[in-house]
Amino acid sequence: MLLAPGAGADRDQPSLVALDQALSARGHVVGRMDFPYRKAGRRAPDRAPVLIEAVRDEAAALLERAGRGTKPGDLILGGRSMGGRMCSMAVAEGLAARALVLISYPLHPPGRPERLRTEHFGAIGVPCLFVSGTRDAFATPDELTEAAALLAGDVTHVWLDGGDHGLRRRDQQVVEAVLGWLDRLDHE
Repeated sequence: MLLAPGAGADRDQPSLVALDQALSARGHVVGRMDFPYRKAGRRAPDRAPVLIEAVRDEAAALLERAGRGTKPGDLILGGRSMGGRMCSMAVAEGLAARALVLISYPLHPPGRPERLRTEHFGAIGVPCLFVSGTRDAFATPDELTEAAALLAGDVTHVWLDGGDHGLRRRDQQVVEAVLGWLDRLDHE
């Protein structure tokens, strides 16, 4: 699994570290990435094409690290907020993946529900897990449920009651949601 951070964080974002530890303990090969702007010490994210290319590069490196017998379609991509969004855009543009894990997906900027970030949803045909707080300013449960209907793949939502976009102190709940979903995915 490749995990990408949100815009204001790096690969050591607590929920990504917690997921890495839990998945690694189960024998999964996990990669946590940083985007180029973070590696360069900048705070402002690069444009989407640069971020998407970084996801492609990190996915290829993770596949190589996973070793023989691992195919591109075996990879699960995802992350928090912008990181998950960039992974979803890479998959929509043709990056092979088994599934997407989208934690606190930034459906629209806060207070701007008319500016949906869903143009690419119709091109995603893999199973998707959305883990979101019920008080996320980037997407209400109703907004995200409606938008996710545009996805061609199966969609699962896990709502963390009272959680905001940051899902602070909810790392264990995020891990449990992802592990439970992966268990079901493995048995399909």
